[in-house]
Amino acid sequence: MPDPRSALLRWQFDLTWSLFEYHLERLGPGDLLWEPGPLCWTVRRDGDGRWVPDWADTEPDPVPVPTAAWVTWHIGWWWSVALDHLRGHTPREGEEVRWPGPEEAADWLRGLRTQWHAVLDGLAGQDLDAPAAFPWPPDSGLTVEHTAAWVNAELMKNVAELGQLRLLRAASAHARRSDPPTGAPGGAGQPT
Repeated sequence: MPDPRSALLRWQFDLTWSLFEYHLERLGPGDLLWEPGPLCWTVRRDGDGRWVPDWADTEPDPVPVPTAAWVTWHIGWWWSVALDHLRGHTPREGEEVRWPGPEEAADWLRGLRTQWHAVLDGLAGQDLDAPAAFPWPPDSGLTVEHTAAWVNAELMKNVAELGQLRLLRAASAHARRSDPPTGAPGGAGQPT
């Protein structure tokens, strides 16, 4: 019988993933690179053709609005590093985690899901109680169970961001197609 704590973490993850999959299935390459405002963080090709995320070591003020591409890179980055920690591997640095591009991003994230399932399914009892050093300092007193719960929470947050970006782009495109001309009922200068 699986450890009840692992089972709960897996259930919570699977629920969050079902919401994520809803958006992943509907995201197209144009959605991923759409910039929702004048100040955005995205991923861009470098001189070698690799996708490189915008990043700052110190959070800028104001914080740029991320593109859906940047959010998917961000998920891939923190998730890859969490997997490294829980597998006992040397954690990768941010620049080592490569975004595969708009055509492959969803499959990349689905691959991380498969890896995460394998890690979650292997956690029980003492494994969950072991000290964890990610995403907090090693002396925090937090455990692997906390890390797994954090992955679920971080994914929930990023899924909400991704869904909001997808819906905002769709609504913006719809508004441009259906804007009434100025002076028409409901148009600029008319009471609604």
